[in-house]
Amino acid sequence: MTFAIRRHVASSLALAFIAFAASGASAQEAHVAPVTDYIKQNVATWVSDPVIIGAIKAQNVKNAGLSEADIIALDKKWRAEVEAADKPMVNATLGNAVSTFLKDKQASSKGAIAEVFVMDAKGLNVGQSDVTSDYWQGDEAKFKKSFGMGKDVLFVDEVEKDESTQALQSQASMTIVDETGTPIGAITVGVNLESL
Repeated sequence: MTFAIRRHVASSLALAFIAFAASGASAQEAHVAPVTDYIKQNVATWVSDPVIIGAIKAQNVKNAGLSEADIIALDKKWRAEVEAADKPMVNATLGNAVSTFLKDKQASSKGAIAEVFVMDAKGLNVGQSDVTSDYWQGDEAKFKKSFGMGKDVLFVDEVEKDESTQALQSQASMTIVDETGTPIGAITVGVNLESL
């Protein structure tokens, strides 16, 4: 994105906040339109990449028989590894082709993408740009309000301050479909509102 376009988007975001405030709507709502536009103009163009679609399909087949107890056990293992020196499960996911693809997209976003991760049909991580605190997103709004609602769904969450960067961000989640239009997974993108 060129500097002029980024400046225009930042100006649009500021104007959206002012317009919403003037209309009596909350500042929390003002971010939804610019984040939605960013996702539609940028992320929506690459979520159908064969690297992402192929990896989700393969993981859906692999995980088809998992029970909720199995999923909870995997999530518990992941959480333990996040804090441990030895991280075979975390490192395997961070080192796969989807994670590499997502890291490249994050790097080329010039700060607009704070984090990005892809989930399978059960809400388990397929790949991510950075380590997530948990492996299972299936019990969270980001998954339930995207994949759980069907295709063509984009859910923009509330604005939060990132503790590490102190930047304002919002997570946007959308359903990922295969070439037939069948929902197969979801993606969540942490959008840095100050870098749009």
